[in-house]
Order: sequence, then C-alpha cells, then structure tokens
Amino acid sequence: MSVLLSVVGVAAVWGGVAGRLVPRAAHRLAVAPGEPWRASCPRGHDLTGGLARGWVGGAWCRDCGVEAGADAGARAGGRVGAGSGAFGPSTPVLAALTAVLCAALAGAVGVRPETLVWLALVPFGVLLAVVDHAVHRLPDVLTLPLAAAALVLLGLAAQVEGAGGSWQGVLWGGLVLGGVYFALFLAHPSGMGFGDVKLAMLLGVTLGWYGWGALLLGFFAGVLYGGGYALALVLRGRAGRKTAMPFGPCMLAGAFSGLLLGGLGA
Repeated sequence: MSVLLSVVGVAAVWGGVAGRLVPRAAHRLAVAPGEPWRASCPRGHDLTGGLARGWVGGAWCRDCGVEAGADAGARAGGRVGAGSGAFGPSTPVLAALTAVLCAALAGAVGVRPETLVWLALVPFGVLLAVVDHAVHRLPDVLTLPLAAAALVLLGLAAQVEGAGGSWQGVLWGGLVLGGVYFALFLAHPSGMGFGDVKLAMLLGVTLGWYGWGALLLGFFAGVLYGGGYALALVLRGRAGRKTAMPFGPCMLAGAFSGLLLGGLGA
C-alpha cells in the first residue's frame, strides 16, 4: 500500500507540473481550420522566441505583464509594479485537473509498466480537450503522432514483466474504434468532424490494451457523456438541435473511464 501511495503521489506531482505546461500550447493551437498556429498573445506580442516563450508553459505574456504594471503604476502616481499578463486557459485549473487525472490513473492501474504510458499521454489528452472545447478542432499535429507514439510505447510496455494488457488488443482497438467512428462520420458528416475519427484511433489504441470490455465501456461512456452535455446545453438555452458541439472532450472522458476500470480489473 505504501508503494502504491508513493506512485500516486509522484503521479500527482508529475500531473501538476505537466499541466502547467499545457495552457500556452492550448492558446497557440486553438485556431480555426486553415489558419496558422497563433504566434502572439491577444495583444500581439510575439510568443515564439526566447526562454520565456515557445510552446509550453502558462498562458502568460511577459510583455503584457510589463505593460499592465506600467499602466497600474501610472494610475498609482508613477509606481511601476508587475502586471498579470495572463490570458487563455487558467494555468492553476489545468495543473490541478491534470494532477487529479494522473493520480486517479496511477491509483487504479498501480505499479505496472503501462502506468508510465498513461501518465505521458494524460497532459496531451487535457490539451486536446481544451483546444476542441475552444474551437471545435482536434489538430492532426497531435492526434496522429500520439496514436503512433501510443502504439510504440505500449508495444514496449508489453515486453515488461507485470504488464496488465495486450499489444494485440492495442492493434485491434485502434482499428475497431477508428472504424466505428469513421462509419459514424460517413453516416452523418455534418454532426461529426473527421478529427473525431483520428482521435478515436488514439483512444482505441489505449482502451484496446485492456481488452474489449474497456473498449466498449470507453466508447459508450463517451457517447453517454456527449448526450448528457448536449442535453445540459439545451436545457440551459445555450444550444438547439442543430448547434455544433465539441465531442472530443466527451470521447476523452469516456476513454478515461474505460482506462480506470480496465486498470482496476487488470
């Protein structure tokens, strides 16, 4: 039990640190299809160069902070202080969320080789959910490479003693869940984006590790979460029958539920 608690604690710390690196990437990737990735903050300051800039980190702009501090100093009679410079997704919220998700998975799966794979993928899952919620888009630069990375990492995990899943299940899971969502896309292309199909391949790869039970649970849980979210929007008057909604976060939440129960049963 003490070993498991240690693993959960380490996973929570990892999740907190990794989650703090998500907001800036979420801001830069949250653009409409066909547009280039954002290279600046909302005030137009460059985010692409220097140690305080780039793709990872909090959604905070040093230059905006300096300007905000100068404005506040001018209003206070010339005393220049540090401004906030914050924008985009909340860094503390995403850090806390990622920490909780990592800790929950570590507690469910325990000391197994696949735990490292799940911990590596969770921050990217949070990033995908945030971007899809913001602009209804799942960037190919994330979904397809992550599916390939999961295949490789789980293939390595399968070679380690104590692995709780099967790499053959990984292959079948990616093909089956990707195929199901592709069929849904063909049947109703206006109600589902092709990015959801690519995400389904990634989620099928991960859920397939624990077998058909986890795969089915992850799929149906995602559909259930999506239906519940849509119903909540309609009841609150924020959506109608033809309103588009991001389905990626619901798919990711369903996959997380499947991994939790799959890890507990492994």
